[in-house]
Amino acid sequence: MFAIIEAGGKQYLVKEGDTLKVEKLPYDEGSEVVFDKVLLLRKEDEEIVGTPYVEGAKVLGKVLKQMKERKVKVFTYHAKTTYKRMLGHRQRKTVVKIEKIELGG
Repeated sequence: MFAIIEAGGKQYLVKEGDTLKVEKLPYDEGSEVVFDKVLLLRKEDEEIVGTPYVEGAKVLGKVLKQMKERKVKVFTYHAKTTYKRMLGHRQRKTVVKIEKIELGG
């Protein structure tokens, strides 16, 4: 059984027991999180496609930790001048373990 969920404007294919990094969620470590925007759900031989979301379907997960990604360096310069600029960015992420995929209703 697997599902395709939407979280943080991105789509993820998840199975029970998977661990994934999503955009920062406002939950503490160890708390439960519910993804109710399920786009597709696949059980043994049955496939349910949402329009746009599957009614009553949800994916339950547990927040393992809040973290930052590796630093991305951005270097900007203008040719034939003395303009140079170095910037860095670290995106915040939440690590979630998928515990259960449910189809209600």
